[in-house]
Amino acid sequence: MSDALEHKSRFYGRRHGRKLREGQRHLKEDLLPRLSIALPEDGGPLEPAALFLPLRRGVWLEIGFGGGEHLAVQAERHPELGFIGCEVFENGIVKLLGEATRRGLANVRIFTDDARLLVDALPPASLERVFILFPDPWPKARHHKRRLVTPPTLDRLAEVMTDNAELRLATDDTDYLRWMLEHTTAHADFTWLARCAADWRERPADWPPTRYEEKARAAGRQPSFLRFVRRPRA
Repeated sequence: MSDALEHKSRFYGRRHGRKLREGQRHLKEDLLPRLSIALPEDGGPLEPAALFLPLRRGVWLEIGFGGGEHLAVQAERHPELGFIGCEVFENGIVKLLGEATRRGLANVRIFTDDARLLVDALPPASLERVFILFPDPWPKARHHKRRLVTPPTLDRLAEVMTDNAELRLATDDTDYLRWMLEHTTAHADFTWLARCAADWRERPADWPPTRYEEKARAAGRQPSFLRFVRRPRA
């Protein structure tokens, strides 16, 4: 493994929390294998549309879906689309499995490893929307290298997003908000859609809430909601 790939596949954070209940264990053992995404062993591209039968009109990706609240609602609202969720935290994964079962979702697939490995395997212009909602802000300066929203990540997302695809970011950390805006507005392939303060202070109606947003508001922190569009290729 090269140094570059070794760095890319390094994951920071927890994979396990509280012990799974019996029902959650059954979901993990029975349903997760049917929804899990395996990367091609030959290192070839992973065609996201091929993960869904019947084929869907387009594919949206959520990186770090937490408890899966947002992803499940979006998938229920848009059965014509395929949804890929990336998450490594076991308890969050089984929560999404429970939501998929309860809502009867057939258009959700899950990648349980570092999302950058999945993104690297996708072909160009294969995603119509990407969500990175309330990622860990890694507030200490020495940990900023662990932040997900970075120029290399934005470079790769720009490659795999279609023209005019939307990138949605959310955070309740003011320092990370400045970081996100600095890096994303400076990127040549993305345009910030905000025209007034309400465009980033208020969550759009088609943007379901998450438990992280609710926790932030309960603690007196103001979440910010950022929408960017992938500029058309020349």
